[in-house]
Amino acid sequence: MTTVSYWWQHLKTKTVALIALALTICLTIISCGGNSGSGDAQAAAGVSPEVVADYIHTVLLADRTAYTKHVVNRLKTLEGKEKEDGVVSAEATETWQQTDGIPLPAQMFRLGSEIAAEEGDFTYGLISPWNINDSQAPKTEFEQTAMQAVVDTGEPYKEYQEIGGQQYFSAVYPDKAVAEACISCHNTHPVHLERYPDKQFEMGDVMSGIIINLPVDKI
Repeated sequence: MTTVSYWWQHLKTKTVALIALALTICLTIISCGGNSGSGDAQAAAGVSPEVVADYIHTVLLADRTAYTKHVVNRLKTLEGKEKEDGVVSAEATETWQQTDGIPLPAQMFRLGSEIAAEEGDFTYGLISPWNINDSQAPKTEFEQTAMQAVVDTGEPYKEYQEIGGQQYFSAVYPDKAVAEACISCHNTHPVHLERYPDKQFEMGDVMSGIIINLPVDKI
């Protein structure tokens, strides 16, 4: 098995495990909230959608940060550029499927979100006012309002909204630059340079938002 194949198989297993953990947390919370006999007991045992969203976000952020810091940062090449501190002979690249590389952090995050959408009731993803991938642009009124609030304050934005006739509790959390790989990849990307020539990210900057949508009737 090649180094790249090993890492890719390891990452797929890790992603599925983390999503399963998040779903287990949600189901445990729902079960605790639903088995109480009285209103007061239910209030004590149940957990609000806001807390559920926070739990899920904690798992997602930990997974993405670990992947960026402990996998991408160890590679010898990032998007065609040699890395002085790289120790693993592989490349993180946007075209990873065609070049036998591994996904960039944002792509890895999206792969996990696609699995979660198939396996569970809630959805999550990335949105950004400086999107490179058009699918990650804030589209709805809620996403635009929430993303602007997150950029302005650096704090999460949470609200109820209706999607396709169904009520959801939605939360957008700041997705900040936690590694040099995040910054260098975005700041030098041709699409970024064309669309946002005056925007250069620095460590700790809000680069995007992690959005989580929880169906209220399931909670």
